[in-house]
Amino acid sequence: MIRKSYVYGPVPSRRLGLSLGLSIVPRNTCSLDCIYCQCGRTTRKTLSRKAFFPMKDILAQVEDAVKGRRIEFITFSGEGEPTLNKDIGKLIRRLKQKFTIPKAVITNSTLLSVPQVRRDLYACDLVVPSLDAADQKTFARVNRGHHNLKVRDIIEGLKTFRRYYKGRIWLEIMLVKGVNDSVEHLVKLRRAVADIRPDRVHLNTVVRPPAEKKARPLSHSDLEQIQRLFGPGCEIAESPVRKRQRKFKGNADKAVVELARSRPVTKKDIERSLGIEPKKLDAVIGRLIRAKKIKLVEFWGKRFYELH
Repeated sequence: MIRKSYVYGPVPSRRLGLSLGLSIVPRNTCSLDCIYCQCGRTTRKTLSRKAFFPMKDILAQVEDAVKGRRIEFITFSGEGEPTLNKDIGKLIRRLKQKFTIPKAVITNSTLLSVPQVRRDLYACDLVVPSLDAADQKTFARVNRGHHNLKVRDIIEGLKTFRRYYKGRIWLEIMLVKGVNDSVEHLVKLRRAVADIRPDRVHLNTVVRPPAEKKARPLSHSDLEQIQRLFGPGCEIAESPVRKRQRKFKGNADKAVVELARSRPVTKKDIERSLGIEPKKLDAVIGRLIRAKKIKLVEFWGKRFYELH
């Protein structure tokens, strides 16, 4: 229900610093089936909103998770599309009453055309929506959305949300080599971004094992050229230099499994996220691999660990 993940890295969900990640929908429940998704294929593609878990259970787990920790954001993200949970607005408001910690929502933007979803997110301090395509053909190739979704409606939903939302919007664009990175498409995407008027634009590419092997990353030089195309306010998502977490206390095996459940992670990700010492972490990883709880995968020369 809730993944207590303190994560760092190059995408906006990890640009929030020390963040408590809340997954309020079942794993791989989403309106999209993106070819680059680090969580794998979508097993339940839907646009129907419902209450997946009891609110009191989520609130109790959050309260327990933040005790004694320095949290910079409470973030609705995780293993599916969080706005599919119809209680998200109530949860944001309840958490604002209980904690002064800023609240963030990471969304694929597909439901922002729904007035109630926009109202649900107005109480949030930061919204990190994504937009990977500016035309229907490219949207179908990269995001493989629910058959009722139209990219023009998604863009209109983002524009309307920006018009009334008083908080910050950091728009993420995930670029896949040979899929949505043509000059023609990027010009369309830049035009859409100009209409949406986010506070920041974050360019990202495929850096973790994707749902489809054909999804390949752009080079850093490619991203730099695209950054210049988008102009001021656009930045390339990169790992920030941060101090090590305080020394980990608790069940290391369980913590590593929970982290790997959300996304494929490198050893460095685990060290930074959980503060486990390298020697101890080697033993933990070895033990979990032998127990077939996690497995090693390689992607573009990097070693990742994910659920077995």
